[in-house]
Amino acid sequence: MKKYTQIYNTIKDMILSGELCSGEKIPSVRKACKIYDVSMTTVQNAYFDLCADGYIIAHNKSGYFVSEIAKTQPKEEYFAEEKNIEFDLTGGSADEESFDFTLWQRYIKSALRQTDRLLSYSQAKGEYDLRCAVSQYIREKRNVIASPDRIIIGAGVQPLLQILCILLSNKKSVSFPDRSFVQGMGIFSGYGFDVHTRDKDADIIYVSPSHMTRWGDVMPIKRRLELVEYSQEHNSLVIEDDYENEFLYNIKPTPSLYALGKGNIIYMGSFSAMLLPGIRISFMVLTKKLAEEYNKKSYLFAQTASKTEQIALCNYIRDGHIKSQTRKIRRLYTAKTKAFADLLKKELPDAKIEIGENTLQIVLISAFNKDLSVFEQFGLRVFVEKYKKNEIVLVISPSAIPNSELDIIAKKLKMSIL
Repeated sequence: MKKYTQIYNTIKDMILSGELCSGEKIPSVRKACKIYDVSMTTVQNAYFDLCADGYIIAHNKSGYFVSEIAKTQPKEEYFAEEKNIEFDLTGGSADEESFDFTLWQRYIKSALRQTDRLLSYSQAKGEYDLRCAVSQYIREKRNVIASPDRIIIGAGVQPLLQILCILLSNKKSVSFPDRSFVQGMGIFSGYGFDVHTRDKDADIIYVSPSHMTRWGDVMPIKRRLELVEYSQEHNSLVIEDDYENEFLYNIKPTPSLYALGKGNIIYMGSFSAMLLPGIRISFMVLTKKLAEEYNKKSYLFAQTASKTEQIALCNYIRDGHIKSQTRKIRRLYTAKTKAFADLLKKELPDAKIEIGENTLQIVLISAFNKDLSVFEQFGLRVFVEKYKKNEIVLVISPSAIPNSELDIIAKKLKMSIL
């Protein structure tokens, strides 16, 4: 079980058992870090989930307090025990068939032979040749025009957001699409920002246009133009996380906010979804003003991504493999999603089953009157969007399930729900 899930369950159980009473203050984030011997981000993730599920309430500058409705508020998310899980339906894993490990190993071995480069630390912004390759890639793919000097590499999106929090210390508030963006909200909160959802008047507006919610909603072009115009008029900064744009297949391509904007948009992307979750290399394109600010404070930052993987990825992109890899997994995952949705419709004819706009998620709405632990009993990890009034809403991603086992999983879901 993940550490933040353990903290979540521990505090929730103390509230439901009466050990923590309504109105009682729970330990601060900093104190909880010491109690549970975990990082600040881990505690923040647990606290944000407790807030989202109604167990605790955050009071500005005062801390977190037990909610009055803690015993009646339905829990909207389910954290499955790790020990009994055989099949991940949350999209957090990849299909072994989606990636050519032998090819990637060749690039890693080639990078390891560059001994002179590996004797030193990576540049704070990331390896220059990789930044050049990324610059060319996003120009061709998303019409994002930026020099390598404005591109920052990081081991995932979180380290990049931490850099932004330092650069944007003059800002006070940030808004996210909804509370499913737990990790990003936790980072900004930890740096003292006022965190909101759906607040167009915040100083910073964080959006993921190709994956606005767990349902896989895609921001239409009209809404993108409105956001660009509004943010410029109100002098707000937009962070565009272009997560899963590469997988948009069944809808008309939409331009990036960055390409539509006029200097107030930070563009972020990641190669993890296209390659493997274990290859943690992301990037962001700073505005010209923030790039200048970064250069002034560059001594504060260190590169977090593996230098070996950066060298390998640079050559992988230059040789054209990233394009063929994107086409491969897009075909694989979209076809798998459609096939699994068809199987679920046969197994659960009374349920409402729809494929999300980005073609990667399936939304399943069904009558349900069991305990949520039933999914674990059948070896399934699921994401429960809603669970109340004898109805359950699941957001399912079958990407990690082999095609040969889709029928088995569909039957397991049927037995879990009915």
